[in-house]
Amino acid sequence: MERSHRIFVAGHRGLVGSAIVRHLRSHGFNNLLLRTKAELDLCRQDAVNAFFSAHRPEYVFLAAGKVGGIHANNSQPADFIRDNLLIAANVIDAAWRHGTRKLLFLGSSCIYPKLAPQPLREEYLLSGPLEPTNDAYALAKLAGLKMCQAYRRQHGFDAIGVLPTNLYGPGDNFDLETSHVLPALIRKIETGRLENADAVTLWGTGTPRREFMHVDDLADACAFLMQRYSDMSPINIGCGADLTIAELAATIARVAGYRGAFRFDTSRPDGTPRKILDVSRLAALGWHARITLDDGLASTIAWFREHQRQRTAQFTEA
Repeated sequence: MERSHRIFVAGHRGLVGSAIVRHLRSHGFNNLLLRTKAELDLCRQDAVNAFFSAHRPEYVFLAAGKVGGIHANNSQPADFIRDNLLIAANVIDAAWRHGTRKLLFLGSSCIYPKLAPQPLREEYLLSGPLEPTNDAYALAKLAGLKMCQAYRRQHGFDAIGVLPTNLYGPGDNFDLETSHVLPALIRKIETGRLENADAVTLWGTGTPRREFMHVDDLADACAFLMQRYSDMSPINIGCGADLTIAELAATIARVAGYRGAFRFDTSRPDGTPRKILDVSRLAALGWHARITLDDGLASTIAWFREHQRQRTAQFTEA
């Protein structure tokens, strides 16, 4: 992948896609093909084929998709499986048909079986039942990975799949109804700090263990793998360390300056008990995460505060 190549970043306004764009531009890749959903609906096969026919992207980062936390996945399973199946099928097929050199498909660590051994190795995929709260999303992402493998086997198409761990960073979704756990915790804890609350109520028991990686590290890993990895098997991307949700909340509170307590609403679902990736294959290729959790949380909280300040100013002016 050279700086002059045409590179399509699908989903460039999302958390992952925007980080990939930042990374590419910072390394001199400026021939980027970027389209909003209003400009190109990836769920429409005719629109996707027309785009690929007209622009012939040479490299594709497929970071587009419908994503959300436990509540969103559990309450909108039809939307999650439909949109993610359509996006994967349309983009992967169009890329092969129109001569794309290489495609990187973004899966997710949440597509591993709920009770798979820890840490999660790539060969554990499809070895057991999925987590029920997000099985629709997981099945769509598994289908995308299988599609990459099928097109490689039948057509020789250089499509690779990556499985990132839980991500966070600037530009994340902080909506309490649809966000993932870390941005939801940031919003709740920051609200508690501003209101001088004695306690903040969090979902679940606080005992599930999760691994978290800054999205800028993921973008670096994706660019690294686009250059250096070509294989049938998907590959994990993570930092190789985890902590409990209660420990994460305490860390966010320390970084944000919240000094109150936490209450845990045990009527709410916990999800998978533990989820940490085995990143030995990625490490053997020479890549390691660099951004510490404290540093990543500090930058993300700063972004959230500035974003909230701007929204408040706009509301006041209106």
